[in-house]
Amino acid sequence: MGNWVVNHWFSVLFLATWLGLNVFLFVHAFLSYEKADKYYYTREILGSALAWARASARCLNFNSMLILLPVCRNLLSFLRGTCSFCRCTLRKQLDHNLTFHKLVAYMICLHTAIHIIAHLFNFEHYSRSRQDTDGSLASILSTLSHQEKGEGSWLNPIQSPNMTVEYLTFTSIAGLTGVIITIALVLMVTSAMEFIRRSYFEVFWYTHHIFIIYFIGLGIHGIGGIVRGQTEESLNESHPHRCAESFKHWDDHDSHCKHPRFEGLPAESCKWILAPGVLYIFERILRFYRSQQKVVITKVVMHPSKVLELQMNKRGFSMEVGQYIFVNCPSISYLEWHPFTLTSAPEEDFFSIHIRAAGDWTENLIRAFEQQQSPIPRIEVDGPFGTVSEDVFQYEVAVLVGAGIGVTPFASILKSIWYKFQREDHNLKTQTIYFYWICRETGAFAWFNDLLASLEREMEELGKVDFLNYRLFLTGWDSNIAGHAALNFDKATDILTGLKQKTSFGRPMWDNEFSTIANAHPRSVVGVFLCGPQTLAKSLSKRCHQYSSLDPRKVQFYFNKENF
Repeated sequence: MGNWVVNHWFSVLFLATWLGLNVFLFVHAFLSYEKADKYYYTREILGSALAWARASARCLNFNSMLILLPVCRNLLSFLRGTCSFCRCTLRKQLDHNLTFHKLVAYMICLHTAIHIIAHLFNFEHYSRSRQDTDGSLASILSTLSHQEKGEGSWLNPIQSPNMTVEYLTFTSIAGLTGVIITIALVLMVTSAMEFIRRSYFEVFWYTHHIFIIYFIGLGIHGIGGIVRGQTEESLNESHPHRCAESFKHWDDHDSHCKHPRFEGLPAESCKWILAPGVLYIFERILRFYRSQQKVVITKVVMHPSKVLELQMNKRGFSMEVGQYIFVNCPSISYLEWHPFTLTSAPEEDFFSIHIRAAGDWTENLIRAFEQQQSPIPRIEVDGPFGTVSEDVFQYEVAVLVGAGIGVTPFASILKSIWYKFQREDHNLKTQTIYFYWICRETGAFAWFNDLLASLEREMEELGKVDFLNYRLFLTGWDSNIAGHAALNFDKATDILTGLKQKTSFGRPMWDNEFSTIANAHPRSVVGVFLCGPQTLAKSLSKRCHQYSSLDPRKVQFYFNKENF
């Protein structure tokens, strides 16, 4: 359990640091606007709502600075593959990039809500103080703009008692951009919900690109300078501690206190988002450049269960096991890019992907290749990008769990192992592999059978039959299939797959599997790799924790999940 604890607490430390920075920035900004003399007169009109609005704005800027970094795929691949300080525990944190991206988005939503509510109070205070005629300090400050004291004299943006809050909202830069930013944020967050992202990927894909509008709006949101503070020159001349009480005598010629002068607060958002924005622009330029390189499709194979295999070549393409690429087909959509795990091995002279029909885009792509059009549809490729599966050969024992088409990263790994044995690679650290494939229908096994059969023969010839232990599980069957399998159970090969390993019906009993592995490898480091649904991820993660020894010298299970 020791290594699991280290990784867990490192993740906790990272999140605590991020949350701590949010709290620090919020409290620091809140106290600055609540106590600073510069905003004494502004607080006379707005009260504490000023501090709430500015503190939430500070945290909004901070998190908007972070939101793009976890989706800079080339940056993450660089850190994963070349930076020595990103090894082991630190490197594993990169695998949580999308989780962190979501957490930052939730934090942006929280501070957006606080910011909006605070400004609703601010606008109401502006309107009320402008309409007041009771001669209070707030009402006097609200009418300064009409006393012809110069450009810097106004404090209340509502210029007349007849101006409504709605008019100010839609005619000021801050108000209008605020509305646009909020609408963009709501659309992005709602379209990113799991159900929409899985079932209507196109909606998610197109809507998420509204982030461009969000960042442009955020960059110019503060330019209007609606919230204002007293100028330094005016503070020295008429400090509020001296002059606030005598505001009724500001017009007297013999008064030492003059009308205070104000200035709009400088726009801060650009300073926060400039650097990550430039980094992300470079990221997109690099993606575009790589996507424009010619891709040659060398082979097209249609497998059962509507699975399309594309074998391709591209100049300068270099990959590692378990990596993924983004694929675009301009004849279907110029803008949509979809991620697919590479199923080829680095040792092969081509790279391949397997595509299952799971939505409009994939169905259209499969249909286009099924029709054998001439010329065949053009494919653009961006990548490859790194994933947790790259680390599989760093473990003495590897447990690979694939659900349905989620077997694809492990196809690459198993192929690479086959080549390593063929070439007698003595640097292979991995001693044993446990492979579990869970499918709903028998046809899904078909395209993978040849590879497993080749590995079976290879391990037998080399006398390493214990190196690869694989189990196939069928979760969707009827009585005919089960009966047929039972009648032919004594045959040397499985009636469903033709492999020596018999297909199991139902789901794996993970407690039994983990217990067996722990007993077989009492002093090994075991890497558990999953490409499958979140429910299965929770189950496997729990068992990795449960079956890891408290003694760091004994068996340790590391859980790794594909995220893209």
